[in-house]
Amino acid sequence: MTNPDRRSLLLGLGATAFMPGCSAAAPAVPATLRAARLIAAARRQVGVTLSYDSAYSRLSFPNGDVPRARGVCTDVVIRAYRDAFGLDLQSLVNADMRAAFAAYPRTWSLRAPDPNIDHRRVPNLRTWLERAGAALPVPRHAQGWRPGDIFTSLVDGRGTHIGLVSDRNGAKAPLIIHNIGAGAREEDALLAWPITGRYRWSID
Repeated sequence: MTNPDRRSLLLGLGATAFMPGCSAAAPAVPATLRAARLIAAARRQVGVTLSYDSAYSRLSFPNGDVPRARGVCTDVVIRAYRDAFGLDLQSLVNADMRAAFAAYPRTWSLRAPDPNIDHRRVPNLRTWLERAGAALPVPRHAQGWRPGDIFTSLVDGRGTHIGLVSDRNGAKAPLIIHNIGAGAREEDALLAWPITGRYRWSID
């Protein structure tokens, strides 16, 4: 995301190259009950969030959101945790940034936390997840991922991306639920871009 973390040139990249094919996909590694809830909440966004919109928006606080018909990659994760468990990353990221602002990236030249946008930026979510003890090593093999894992990746060498690992298998790796440009989709795209991080939070 650039603002909030994607570039317009990324719209549609990958989203047209990887077709969902979800109904015929075999189950991956069995999900924990909480992971299954998280994945189900993310999957319900498919067909609801239909576009990618990185425009800065003023949000209510806490639990602020843009209209669900649009959003960015981070919104898939944020909405899934809210819907599944009532966990509000907007509040959690804001509280941690207020307590440890210097620990967060200075990419956007902010002088103070901004609850309208901070949680919708991939580098901030990565920092929060690391500080929450959720970071895990990236698996050497695609089979090492677990349903409900959060991945981050580097798209086109510039844009940072985030999404959730599904409990369904693709051709070479688990499917992912994300928004890379054409709304929320479940696709065979985990290995489409270099992986930069793996996180597991509140699903065990």
